[in-house]
Amino acid sequence: MHRGKGMKFVGDSRIPAEKKPNIPKDYSEYPGRTEAFWPNFLLKEWLVGAVFLIGFLVLTVVAPSPLEKMADPTDAGYIPLPDWYFLFLYQFLKYEFASGPYIVLGAFIIPGLAFGALLLAPFLDRGPGRRPFQRPIANGMMLLGVAATIWLTWEAADHVDWEARAESGKIVETVEIDKEKPGYKIFKQNCASCHGGNLEGGNAGPALTQTDKSVEEIKDIAKNGIGSMPAGQFKGSDKELQQLAEFIKSVSEKASE
Repeated sequence: MHRGKGMKFVGDSRIPAEKKPNIPKDYSEYPGRTEAFWPNFLLKEWLVGAVFLIGFLVLTVVAPSPLEKMADPTDAGYIPLPDWYFLFLYQFLKYEFASGPYIVLGAFIIPGLAFGALLLAPFLDRGPGRRPFQRPIANGMMLLGVAATIWLTWEAADHVDWEARAESGKIVETVEIDKEKPGYKIFKQNCASCHGGNLEGGNAGPALTQTDKSVEEIKDIAKNGIGSMPAGQFKGSDKELQQLAEFIKSVSEKASE
């Protein structure tokens, strides 16, 4: 006894009356509207992925990631900066309501809610429509997330002096310094916080290991400042100033040998 489409009762089980071979659907019925997953669609995905991968490799060769000098925990003037894809969170944590006593709120709770909402967007908006105005929840959450990320990233990058940062983080040749000299002790008391303990430079001051200034010019800068360095940074006698300038010049001459 037949019942249903192509089905018949065999004992207590319902099984197909005829076994048909697993033949892919004839897509000629829908020209330009659909295609087979294998190999047509998957091949296109691989080609697009290969183009992006090659582009990324070319970018890393043309503009390699900058390297900075070795980390120095004693350099109090250095301000660490996260990679670009975390700049938005770095900027967000600067605000009063997301830092200090509210650091847990800014670092965990608010980002967790934001990313959780983006993950739940497909489940909150399950309508069949595909036009933007037919999916207000999903598109609104996406636009809000993208706009907030771009704006916070821009704000974080705009407040960084990239030229000064590159100069302070530049890798310089290590010079062996005699830390027993009186000039070094004066340098450590007056200059090391900005120029580094080994004269390698810091976030607030450039390296002094390869300066082209004369002893008199170094003395004048220490007393009167230069550029972003204010006057009155050196606290000491004229004799100590002379020892400081001669020490810095000797290190520079040693580095240029």
